[in-house]
Amino acid sequence: MLNTSQIEAFHKDKRCRKFAAFCLKPKNMKRGKFRVITLSADILILTISYILMSMLKPAGLKAYIPSHITFFVMLAALWIIVSIAGGKIGRGRIINLRTLFARVLTVNLIATSVAALFLFALRDLGYSRQVVFGTAITATFLELVLGSLYLAFRKAPLITPAEMRLTEQELVARTQPRDSAEIIPDPALTVRLQEGCSRVRAEALSSMISREDAAQLAIVSTAEAFNIQNLEHPSYTCIINLKPMNSIRKLDRFLDTVNSRLGDDGLFLCSVETLEQRAQRLKEKYSAAVWYLIVIPDFIFNRVIPRMRLTRGLWEFVTRGANAPFSRAEALGRLSRAGFAIRQEKFAGNMLCIKAERRSAPQPVNENGYGMIITLPRIGRDGRTFNVYKLRTMHPYSEYIQDYVYGLHSIADGGKMQHDFRVTVWGRLARRVWLDELPMIVNILKGDLKLFGVRPLSRHYFSLYDDDTRDRRLQYKPGLLPPYYADLPTGLEAIQHSELRYFDSWDRNPLGTDIRYFARSMYNIFFRNARSA
Repeated sequence: MLNTSQIEAFHKDKRCRKFAAFCLKPKNMKRGKFRVITLSADILILTISYILMSMLKPAGLKAYIPSHITFFVMLAALWIIVSIAGGKIGRGRIINLRTLFARVLTVNLIATSVAALFLFALRDLGYSRQVVFGTAITATFLELVLGSLYLAFRKAPLITPAEMRLTEQELVARTQPRDSAEIIPDPALTVRLQEGCSRVRAEALSSMISREDAAQLAIVSTAEAFNIQNLEHPSYTCIINLKPMNSIRKLDRFLDTVNSRLGDDGLFLCSVETLEQRAQRLKEKYSAAVWYLIVIPDFIFNRVIPRMRLTRGLWEFVTRGANAPFSRAEALGRLSRAGFAIRQEKFAGNMLCIKAERRSAPQPVNENGYGMIITLPRIGRDGRTFNVYKLRTMHPYSEYIQDYVYGLHSIADGGKMQHDFRVTVWGRLARRVWLDELPMIVNILKGDLKLFGVRPLSRHYFSLYDDDTRDRRLQYKPGLLPPYYADLPTGLEAIQHSELRYFDSWDRNPLGTDIRYFARSMYNIFFRNARSA
């Protein structure tokens, strides 16, 4: 026990106080906890690999576990020491796939090599090479796989939908974007546009703008934001860019600059070659035999490589980021993120012409918008917004045009958007076999969701519900499997009635209701072909 004078001396000692504060820092406690967790996981992976390699031998576990225990203990000790010294274990050491692969491969190779040298020096060469090297190789493979999954969840980008309130008149205009019928094309404007693009595209663009909108007009053909920033006048009523969006390297920055040069309700007219149009152009350019030979390499080089963090820089270096293939959804979504509302679309030859109206300042750019694992903000119990993990099934930037798609096509019978062009071909397959829902298991483990409950909704979708249903929804935790799969209602109103019946039943008997609804959902999924739309 310390006496009073010793305690006072301790508090007066500046170095002791600093040391105590350092030890009690939450940040350092978190680092220590993270190191313990990762170290335990590392040893567990190594043990599983050792057992698996022993099971694959003809003699089995009984023979190889006792005979190779010395090797395993030596390897495990070296595994721990080298992992800590080499930076494989520790918070903040592995921040991306490059550091993951570099540290795991380097550290594991060193640990295995040193263990093999020890065995050779001791002249103990009676160990099975399959068990010795198979354990290290299997453990390395598992660490890389699990580490990649961890980074995917940790770096899952937060996808924030556009906050745009539309009046009923605007929604009607979106469902029938035919205001061009009242516009009489200006022949002089068509001639001016033909100097920088085809006649078909010039006529399409001139038919989308009235004389009043062209009061302060700028026509450019540029891929550089610098040229937009240095236009003559400070503000314009309309800017037309004849350079396709595919040719613009820093597209988000370019669109933000256009937004800054337009006045309130100013128009921006542009064009893009969509994925479907690009595929059609290549089919017309090459014979059928050549097309089938290049379609897969073209897909990998222009669609897969630019989307992966490890290879995106290489693609940008080779192509300089120009002539990127864009889906229709991504082109519209990028415009919406930049503060524009889509007013009209019109195909002209091999281009989609878009008329967009400035409605607000741009939203922040999400630099990780191409990740396979994404997070989406959803409304939970008591109105709390939380992020659900999902496997990406839509084209990038699709979250910004949810209200636009709803205005065009409304809601399908299953509660999803009807004719939703934002969903990729791969996404439709993933939804049918429930792959897109698997990452939400993490939300169940975190306590955001339960296994059965109403579907977590986006803020826009939530606003479509009746006031009574919205208020009732906020009293319950959402779930992975919604009551829809038990009742199979058709239409938004029927879905709301289904959820209210579930709430009433849950209030009377929570556990029995979830078990009953879960059983009915499983029956409908497996025997009545109910699928995620």
